[in-house]
Amino acid sequence: MAPSHPSVPPSASPASAAAPQPAAEPLVRFRGVQKTYDGVQLVVRQLDLDIRRGEFLTLLGPSGSGKTTCLMMLAGFESPTAGDIVLDGRPITRTPPHKRHFGMVFQNYALFPHLTVGQNVAYPLTVRGVAKDEQAQRVKRALDMVRLQGMAERTPSQLSGGQQQRVALARALVFDPQLVLMDEPLGALDKQLREHMQIELKDLHRQLGVTFVYVTHDQGEALTMSDRVAVFNDGAIQQIDAVEHIYEQPANRFVAGFIGDSTMLKGTVRAAHIDNGSERCGIVLSDGRVLTGVNVNGAEVGAQVEAGIRPERIVLHAQPPAERGNVLQSRVAGVIYFGDHLRLLCAVGDGQPEATVKLPLASAHAPRPGDSVWLEFPPELTRIYR
Repeated sequence: MAPSHPSVPPSASPASAAAPQPAAEPLVRFRGVQKTYDGVQLVVRQLDLDIRRGEFLTLLGPSGSGKTTCLMMLAGFESPTAGDIVLDGRPITRTPPHKRHFGMVFQNYALFPHLTVGQNVAYPLTVRGVAKDEQAQRVKRALDMVRLQGMAERTPSQLSGGQQQRVALARALVFDPQLVLMDEPLGALDKQLREHMQIELKDLHRQLGVTFVYVTHDQGEALTMSDRVAVFNDGAIQQIDAVEHIYEQPANRFVAGFIGDSTMLKGTVRAAHIDNGSERCGIVLSDGRVLTGVNVNGAEVGAQVEAGIRPERIVLHAQPPAERGNVLQSRVAGVIYFGDHLRLLCAVGDGQPEATVKLPLASAHAPRPGDSVWLEFPPELTRIYR
């Protein structure tokens, strides 16, 4: 055991004593992983992914993007065509699923209908030969964790969909797994219950500190629960980052369009420069108007690009602002009531798609269809993609 008050050697300077420690080794590593079912089309292309200990990582993407195949390879239900998967420094590429010590939660719950709730939860312990007394203690603890106290003797048919999903989660946690893998587990629940379960899952993750890997195509789910999100498309990770960076700083056009809403305007790069350490570029729209923004992908002069900005970041003006930087005059084409905000659809002209603006309900004067408005695009929040 290390001493309670370790001393710094006399030769060590304060700076060296306070030097940052190397990052902890990831729990799981995918290295050069590929997957094909027909020998021609790669479902997963050259996947390199580190999963950190104790994190809540979500694999997010549209159908067919490779996210579920990635999870199935991690679980052991699919084998990589090439590459390796490493757990705690040990290759597990050829390790069968039942020896990986992972909990698994599916969308359809996969409960045994002829067993009670308690027996369903105890099943992983039974196959591992855990003594009956210890089984009872662990089952009670697992059901308490998911707030199903007193329901051990019920059958799955006597439970609601949300309760059945909690039983499946308790079963995945009861044997203290290194990893909990979840494949769209909330997809069958109604919206209100799904949102409630999102909060509960995140709280449970905080309490336990177990590594969660979660697959979904629901952006809201990913942003609500995750520490990091890996956005998949066409068999590859387009961006992996903390949720706030994924939303505020999309790495490319696909991520900007898939995560949340964005107004995207087409133009041509006319100048590129560095401003306060950030690469910026100016683009000219087809009608001659100019916008400046962050040059995300290093677009060069003459390149055809799109300028994207989140609807809540567009500043609405009823009159032309004194500073006419990134400002476009437009006409309100529609106003949609969303309950917690108004959404304006604004025609900016010349074949461009309508700009979407989110307006708080507390706004003093909500524009009406046909009104002229001026839309300000803050340059630091306008991202330009080639």
